[in-house]
Amino acid sequence: MRKQISRVASWTMLSRVVGFVRDIIMAAVLGAGPVADAFLIAFRLPNHFRAIFAEGAMSTAYVPAYSRVRTQEGPDAARRFADSVFAWQLLAQGVLLAAALLATPWLITLLAPGFQDDPAKFALATELTRITFPSLLLISCMTLLSGSLNAVEKFAAAAAAPVLMNLCMIAGLLAWRWFPTVGHAAAWGVLASGLAQFGLVWWAATRAGVGPRLRTPLLDEDTRRFFRALGPAVIGSMGVQVAMFADTIIASFLSDGALAALYYADRINQLPIGVIGIAAGTVVLPQMAKKLAEGDEAGARAAQNRAMEFTLLLAAPCVVAFVMIPDLIMTALFQRGKFDAMAAAAAGGTLAAYAIGLVAFVLIRSAVASFYARGDTRTPLYASLTGIAINVALKVALMGPLAQVGLALATSVGAWVNVGLVIVLARRKGYFALDARFRRSAAVIALAALGLGLVLWAGNAWLPGLLRQTAALRASALQPVVQLALMAAAGGAVYLGVVWLGLRARRRAA
Repeated sequence: MRKQISRVASWTMLSRVVGFVRDIIMAAVLGAGPVADAFLIAFRLPNHFRAIFAEGAMSTAYVPAYSRVRTQEGPDAARRFADSVFAWQLLAQGVLLAAALLATPWLITLLAPGFQDDPAKFALATELTRITFPSLLLISCMTLLSGSLNAVEKFAAAAAAPVLMNLCMIAGLLAWRWFPTVGHAAAWGVLASGLAQFGLVWWAATRAGVGPRLRTPLLDEDTRRFFRALGPAVIGSMGVQVAMFADTIIASFLSDGALAALYYADRINQLPIGVIGIAAGTVVLPQMAKKLAEGDEAGARAAQNRAMEFTLLLAAPCVVAFVMIPDLIMTALFQRGKFDAMAAAAAGGTLAAYAIGLVAFVLIRSAVASFYARGDTRTPLYASLTGIAINVALKVALMGPLAQVGLALATSVGAWVNVGLVIVLARRKGYFALDARFRRSAAVIALAALGLGLVLWAGNAWLPGLLRQTAALRASALQPVVQLALMAAAGGAVYLGVVWLGLRARRRAA
């Protein structure tokens, strides 16, 4: 399983690296002003719905159902089931798209009510959203095909698809002079990315023998059972998006640049979440579902423990870095062009607040697999809604004194509440238990994280003075980049060294 997680994580890492290049270009040409805020609303709106109906509910309910049908009834039955669900998905997304295009101004009013005080920004956000929203239909259908591929342990195409998204957006941003605004260029890039991603995954699914065939949607027992699981999953995914809607709504009332600070901080925070947490969850869910369908409870628990162990190993250094040097990270990565020092500082404080919940963010996909692999989408719903309620209440309380940093901090607290409740409920049902190997590994990881923290503290204290004494870097914009690179290299070496020594000692003691 580690090999499969690594393969998915490698593709996801490539996507994030290309996405990072995209964000550097976007920060430089779009900046953190009103056009950036308008585009980010247009970008977020279809993404909110995608997270509810595609990546969230559809994938968590569909993969276990498809795996169960394929294991118990055979490939032909699984193909009929997949075709039926695809037809229903296409019908539902077509209706949603038509409604959204007609009601776009109302959606902008709902999502960003603060924009009504700026008619030009409101009109631009409405226009850009009508360009980006059709990508939702394409990505939703792509996610369903990805679920079929994942269920037959074909992970590469779905993991590689986001690379195309970022490349399409980069192409649009670089060609911004041929569009009315930079926001228009980025929006058309989003739509083109939806076409490219769907095309890639459709091709891979067809090659694997699980491609879609258009036919009349059915309501047989397998499909009805899937929809019974889908309902709670939609509500659970909707709960997470309610919190994100709250971020956008509240940020629209804050000063110009608040949405951009949230966006760029979240982009860095999403790097480990996407590369580690989502990759582990993508692999562990079908594996647990398959083992449970075969009656192998012990194997399912072992798969979950190894996924969480691997997740924690890769996430810990990110937490330490994001908490200790967030301003340096944002300055080195984004401070250029229209993204100035003030914007970098705002994004740095927001990143530190997100980092407090990073471990919870990356563990949640592996934790909820305890329930989703068993077809139980109701129990995680209760944990999710409790976390969201606390999250939204804290956002309202913290928006005044802390602005967008308070919104990020509330998100982190809500994530910990969610993952904590999921683990407690899973333990009560006998679905979840951390084994001795995980506990020993966690102790080694904690010691390595402490070593990394000491290196970053020392580097942040001494390196700026040393670099200023270097003639080539004294007044160069490259100084923070060089400082970050040196600290990352030294800290990474210490972290990996301690992990290697600790795991070697653990194997000798076993």
